[in-house]
Amino acid sequence: MLELVFANLQTRPFRTLISILGVSLGVVLVVMFTGLADGMAEDMSKRASNWKAEIVFTRPGAMGLTTSNASVSTKYAEKLRDIEGVKATIPVIRQFTQNAKERWGIQQLDGVDWKPFAEMNGIKVIRGRPFETKTEVVVDERHMRDKDYSLNDTIEVFGRNFKIVGVFSPPSGARIKMSLRAMQEVLQVPNKCTFILVKIKDSEDVQTVATRINKNLPGNTVNLTEDIITDAQDRIPGMKTFLRVLVGLGAFVSIIFVMLSMYTTIIERRKEIGILKSMGASKSFVIKVIEGEALLIGALGVIFGLAVSFGVSFLLGRIFELVFKFSTGWIITAFAIAVGGSLIGALYPAWRASDIDPVLVLTNE
Repeated sequence: MLELVFANLQTRPFRTLISILGVSLGVVLVVMFTGLADGMAEDMSKRASNWKAEIVFTRPGAMGLTTSNASVSTKYAEKLRDIEGVKATIPVIRQFTQNAKERWGIQQLDGVDWKPFAEMNGIKVIRGRPFETKTEVVVDERHMRDKDYSLNDTIEVFGRNFKIVGVFSPPSGARIKMSLRAMQEVLQVPNKCTFILVKIKDSEDVQTVATRINKNLPGNTVNLTEDIITDAQDRIPGMKTFLRVLVGLGAFVSIIFVMLSMYTTIIERRKEIGILKSMGASKSFVIKVIEGEALLIGALGVIFGLAVSFGVSFLLGRIFELVFKFSTGWIITAFAIAVGGSLIGALYPAWRASDIDPVLVLTNE
């Protein structure tokens, strides 16, 4: 039976190739986009992990991955320092603005007091100097490279021009940082911030200090930095729904391509199937042959789809510095979708083929 399966696929190489490409498209949809989503989440996690603060103090609804507002009074920084176990606090404004020049049309910025922020998080200016005035900013290495900036270039922020005076490393939070006071003035939110980074004393337990903060300052939101790192993908709005849609679309593409290909193939092979049945082939044998062809198409589609996914992601990573992270779980999912979709798509054509009347076919043809 295996030889018959290979022979049938080789008889119509172009149709077989189209079917394989259709199945591989579903694999590419699942593997590439989930790889990009996981890569983005990991990149956000790495930047968040460069916060040495163990606790992020904020107000409910003040901070998300794509939205934020300055609703936290900076006076909380002093109140937090008075709580047992707290070593230092740093107010930060996290702001998202629309900017067509940015990769995703969104520009993310942090407003900080540079010296205490850098000391807390182990960040250094590796070129140039820290900002000193309200019209200066520092950016991380990747942003300088992506945008081909040089020191003393100007960058548009909030519709105003700011001078790039330094490059910092490692990346931490937003890639562009400016003075906390300058951002407060631009946003017209004096003595406000988005969140406060809380560094605890070495001998203290993080959960214990977080409980004390909740008790002393109720009604606020106390996040552990390690939780923000581990659930980065969950915090991206609509990400899980987006991935489910991709998986469903991949399955749909695989099923449709194989079903159409197999159905047209069955129509063209009515005489061959009629001869096969006249020689004693049973309905189950015919179905197995058609499903065998679909299985092989699905397997080849997976191989080709994975090769395309890895190759294209490598090129995109080199050209646009997009971060891809391919997980074994999603690759297995793509394999199951491609092969399962192929088998499901071939069911109806296989049933039609098994139902062909050899006497009628041979009489007419």
